[in-house]
Amino acid sequence: MNIANNWKDYKILDMADGQKLEKWGNVILSRPDPQIIWKEKTYPEKWKNINATYHRSKTGGGAWEYNKKMPQQWQIKYKELTFNIKPMGFKHTGLFPEQAVNWDWMIDKIKNAKREVKVLNLFAYTGGATVACSYAGASVCHVDSSKGMVTWAKENIIASGLEKRPVRYIVDDVVKFVNREIRRGNKYDAIIMDPPSYGRGANGEVWQFENNIYDLVELCTKVLSDNPLFFLINSYTTGISSKVLENILNLTIKNKGKVTSGEIGLPMENSNLVLPCGIFGRWEC
Repeated sequence: MNIANNWKDYKILDMADGQKLEKWGNVILSRPDPQIIWKEKTYPEKWKNINATYHRSKTGGGAWEYNKKMPQQWQIKYKELTFNIKPMGFKHTGLFPEQAVNWDWMIDKIKNAKREVKVLNLFAYTGGATVACSYAGASVCHVDSSKGMVTWAKENIIASGLEKRPVRYIVDDVVKFVNREIRRGNKYDAIIMDPPSYGRGANGEVWQFENNIYDLVELCTKVLSDNPLFFLINSYTTGISSKVLENILNLTIKNKGKVTSGEIGLPMENSNLVLPCGIFGRWEC
């Protein structure tokens, strides 16, 4: 497992009974996580200073309960990168801190390429990978079907002092956009995708991971440059093994390279516990 253990502004303080206790800068949140199936708290006293708790509803969704005064929005840093954080519906905060392991990997690949690198970031959300790749010196095309998430990504780029870097922001359905790029003849040296388990595009297009991921990866190989650098797939879809992503990359990318896969996770402070947070598949030249 690749563990995101280089954070200073983010920590898991404890986890038990379906909830993780997290510190985001100076704000402490308690959020549900399906992987936390044990009952015992390691540090019961730490649960007394929570700013807000997200409670799931039995009928679906949920809501935040605010216990202490806290900012509506604040910033945290990861090394040289800065991100805007705020509590959202369905427990999210606008950032997946475990993705730091992928940011580090991408930054290293881009910096060591010693050439101009064009990156296509699909299902790009609030732009964690966009910020990382831009910081590393790449030009980035950021694609997401949510206008609000694309706006948030722009704010993260600005917060990180990267507003002069070449970033192209696209609000569109991913499949439709890639098909247009094929027709235009546009090519990219690196592709990142973080597809949801289920979702709808800007015009109501239905996305289902199991049914659509292979076809999308195969489609995206048509916009890879002649000298590609990497192809990264992230997934949080329950029941899908990282080996499945590895198999898909082996079947679709014909360029010579190395394919790896695995889990990513977050460590709990002052313990030997690690929270599994998702899977990845990587092709690299």
